[in-house]
Amino acid sequence: MKEIRAYIQPFMLSKLTQALLEIPGFPGMSVSSCEGFGRTRAIENQNYTPFIAKTRIEIFTPDELVESIFNAVMTAANTHQHGAGKVYIMDVIEGGRICTNERGDEVA
Repeated sequence: MKEIRAYIQPFMLSKLTQALLEIPGFPGMSVSSCEGFGRTRAIENQNYTPFIAKTRIEIFTPDELVESIFNAVMTAANTHQHGAGKVYIMDVIEGGRICTNERGDEVA
């Protein structure tokens, strides 16, 4: 099982969601608003802070769906401009479903 974590431009969320929902067996995702900055900080339209608004996507998925989900994020969230976002793939050791006390890969 893997976690795919993406930081994208907020206005790209609906396009990305549509692309992900077309993947058979897509396991779902969590979405949250966040702020941050990378090596290059925005200069214009800053209210005296270097932070830029982003949308954080978290997807826990079986290994066999990682490639299709990763490719969908890379394609659908691409603005073709600097600052379009980042995508990470991380190993997940174990998961648990609180309501049933289940543990393991099938919990994702």
